[in-house]
Amino acid sequence: TLQAIAAHRIDGVTFNFPYREQGRKIPDRAPVLEQCYAAVIAATRERLASARARLFIGGRSMGGRMATQLVAQQPELAVAGLVLLGYPLHAPGQPSKRRDAHLPLVRQPMLVVQGSRDTFGTPDEMHPVFDPLAPRATLHIVEGADHSLVVSRTASRQAPVNDAIRARVVDWIRAITEAGEATPRQQP
Repeated sequence: TLQAIAAHRIDGVTFNFPYREQGRKIPDRAPVLEQCYAAVIAATRERLASARARLFIGGRSMGGRMATQLVAQQPELAVAGLVLLGYPLHAPGQPSKRRDAHLPLVRQPMLVVQGSRDTFGTPDEMHPVFDPLAPRATLHIVEGADHSLVVSRTASRQAPVNDAIRARVVDWIRAITEAGEATPRQQP
């Protein structure tokens, strides 16, 4: 949760895409989602000094994909890095219809947290996509987790998994910030 990350002196913002706010189950098309994401970034920068200094974006599943698409299309967007939780490389059972063509255009470091049982992209499918990127994306596999990063429906068994994921995100953000790697890489 954001409160747990905020305890590490990292500001966080969450938002819903318009279709969710309107109670619809079918997502809007990518341009609407990307426009919403860009508006959230602008509003966040306006309200938070920390976001003006250094901003990491990302999201879970489609939210992470929209974040990558946005920075791929707008390389001038000042984003220090991306955190992708359960990246949807393809729809379940459709590995030939991948959603990765834009990823080489992302010039920021990425942390990809993926479940080992994720039907939207297994670790074996993710490594060939993310490993060749420069800077190389950091792929963190959560053993036994599904696309939602759930290992167990029992709260006492899931809680330490969630804590470990949060710690990994915080450590990665700190490492990128401290190393000064928050500068977008140059076009090849």
